[in-house]
Amino acid sequence: MPRAKANGLELEYDSFGVGAPIVLIMGIGTQMIFWDAAFCEGLAARGFRVIRFDNRDIGLSTWLTSAGTPDIRGLIGRAALGLPVTAPYTLSDMAADVVGLLDALALERAHIVGMSMGGMIAQHLALEAPARVWSLTSIMSTPGGRRHWIGDPRALSTLLGGRPKTKEEAVTFLVQAMKVLHGPSLPFDEAEMRAHAAAAIARAWHPSGFPRHFAAILASGNRTARLAGLRVPTLVIHGAEDPLVPVSAGIATARAVPGATLHIVPKMGHSLPREVWPQVQDAIIEHARAAERAIR
Repeated sequence: MPRAKANGLELEYDSFGVGAPIVLIMGIGTQMIFWDAAFCEGLAARGFRVIRFDNRDIGLSTWLTSAGTPDIRGLIGRAALGLPVTAPYTLSDMAADVVGLLDALALERAHIVGMSMGGMIAQHLALEAPARVWSLTSIMSTPGGRRHWIGDPRALSTLLGGRPKTKEEAVTFLVQAMKVLHGPSLPFDEAEMRAHAAAAIARAWHPSGFPRHFAAILASGNRTARLAGLRVPTLVIHGAEDPLVPVSAGIATARAVPGATLHIVPKMGHSLPREVWPQVQDAIIEHARAAERAIR
């Protein structure tokens, strides 16, 4: 896979298809390959160039180990009290990485799609570099703020539980975490997830990136007031049964952005299982095409 020099870092990326670019931003501590290749190909088949990449500090992009490991529980305590949180980097820095990727690929602008933390990064990108964003799609994400932290506390506890010490433990941990995040209603294919997790851990195992990602979220605060000034065409997609980021967070995001469209997916949790691909893909494509028509 190719690498792009972006914002002083190197970002691993790949792409599918040709046409107007759609850039996919993945969530906390998660490699780009969790944007399933078949999902990307499904978008590309509709006439788009789909680009996925590893965020900083994960996968095969630049690791920032020298930045140290934040005390997540201590930072959560500060954030819960409304106190300032410092972090090695912020979501704005990660949004600037995406701008750097667009520059490296000679793309003036792109449709930006972010999932979970990736949705938060996408929101920052739309706020801070709106000329580079053709449309914004925020999936299972939040506008920030203490009101919209988590749904089921067990989901967050799963993510913050004992960290694995070996690659084998890492695979098991990832499968169990994804099972909890998946939600209760749609079938969970544990064998498929184990194969996917094993491929990810074999590709790159970098557990210290997770706490720095988490610190970036906490340090970046509440975007609600800023989103009221956003003029980028915005689609918000959220699972009705998301156990980690409650559906109220998706509703709040859509309410914060003038003219935003809200699409709630029944039975979907905090994941993108194959059962929901058709409606999620349709929503992304229809939104991107509407944004293009509005500009022409």
